[in-house]
Amino acid sequence: MFLQNFFLNYYVYFLILIFFMGLLVFCSMRKHLLLTLLMLEYLVLVIFLSLSYFLMVFGYEGYFSLVYLTFAVCEGALGLGILVTLVRSHGNDNLSSISVMSW
Repeated sequence: MFLQNFFLNYYVYFLILIFFMGLLVFCSMRKHLLLTLLMLEYLVLVIFLSLSYFLMVFGYEGYFSLVYLTFAVCEGALGLGILVTLVRSHGNDNLSSISVMSW
């Protein structure tokens, strides 16, 4: 029992560590929209792992994770649509080449 709690606590610390590492990379990728969207999807997956762990430990139903995944897929599709529109209108995904006045 002690060994199981020991590993579960390290799993929580590991999830926190990879979340903050992803957040750091997300904040540092400001030039390309594609890299920003990829890091956002990474953060969504880490939050999904955390949510699954929370639901498993406290014995709740897992249906909320399906709702979360539905919203995550909608967010990914919206980001991809914005990326395609940006590439078609400006030719690349560099955010530095786009000014606010051109929209």
